[in-house]
Amino acid sequence: MSLTERIHSDHDLVKHLGDWTEAGRFEVKAHCGAAVLDLRSPGLPDDIEIHLDMNRAMVKLLVGDGTVVDHWNLTWTTRGRIKDSRSPSADDRAIGRLVRLSGSATNSEIRIHRGGIAILSAMSSRAYVQDLRRAHKSGGVPTIGDSSRGHQS
Repeated sequence: MSLTERIHSDHDLVKHLGDWTEAGRFEVKAHCGAAVLDLRSPGLPDDIEIHLDMNRAMVKLLVGDGTVVDHWNLTWTTRGRIKDSRSPSADDRAIGRLVRLSGSATNSEIRIHRGGIAILSAMSSRAYVQDLRRAHKSGGVPTIGDSSRGHQS
């Protein structure tokens, strides 16, 4: 049985960065808001399901280079699109993670940030600055920029 994370954004920005969960299923409900999900952690399963309920919203997924995003079961009721600058090559698909999107999107947008762009996106947040301060005080390393490091105390 896989854990399910519920994320709700109503006229708000919700960010989940770093090594924040081990769930394999996500339910994202966004109305006139935005949600950022960091899916680069090695603690996540290789097969991730995200059920979306979006209305005039934006969801940004931070993924690794070899991640395949399957949006076949996503229904667009009006305008909307997925922005993915680089889909993985055939070689990457054999070793990467699979993210399946389902649900509905109305006047919404899904952005896929991969590799270095995902790192920069995570680093340009208040949570990253707080993670740097925590790492400096404890003598550890920051985990938001590179989720593969895991939390160290």
